[in-house]
Amino acid sequence: MIERPYRSTAYVWFDTEYSSLDLESAAILQVAAVVTDADLERVFPPEQDVRFHVRLPDGVRVSPWVEENLPDLLAICRSELALDIAEVDARLAALVGRINVPGGEDKRRPILAGNSVHTDWRLAMKYLPRFMRLLHYRHLDVTALKLQWQDWREGPEFEKDDIETLRSHLPGPKHLLDGKRHDAYYDVLASIAELNFYRHQFLAR
Repeated sequence: MIERPYRSTAYVWFDTEYSSLDLESAAILQVAAVVTDADLERVFPPEQDVRFHVRLPDGVRVSPWVEENLPDLLAICRSELALDIAEVDARLAALVGRINVPGGEDKRRPILAGNSVHTDWRLAMKYLPRFMRLLHYRHLDVTALKLQWQDWREGPEFEKDDIETLRSHLPGPKHLLDGKRHDAYYDVLASIAELNFYRHQFLAR
């Protein structure tokens, strides 16, 4: 095995669902997080994954698309089953706090990962400050590899809507992938599977 002088401590796979595409006024409706190492192997067991609905504050505008397409999510966010955003922030920070950072060095902090993760980062910076303070300034965006694969290799498209494709590329337990897109937990697991797909495609060339 090749010795690597530096490896990322962990990837914190993260996704949010939110009330509107207007990120200046959008509120977070749902968050999910899964921690893996640089080989996409789980750091914590599935029961420690984060899956929370966030209470929707009064007066927040919800886009017509969200109202029409995510009614079940909105119903939970408007109920007592949802958590206040401060509680969600604390629980996410607790998850990251359990990651063993070598030497406690800032440069070895866990890296935020996901698809188009800059959007989630922007909302997290606004609403989840405790969580974000524990993370590295770098991000791992699967979309960058997707663009390279489409533009450079012209290889097979990753079928993100096909759950069997997702399960075949997801490291670890396959049964966790059970749901549909626009569920934060489903999208987190789908992003891990997609990165695994591109890794194998690039290495095969």
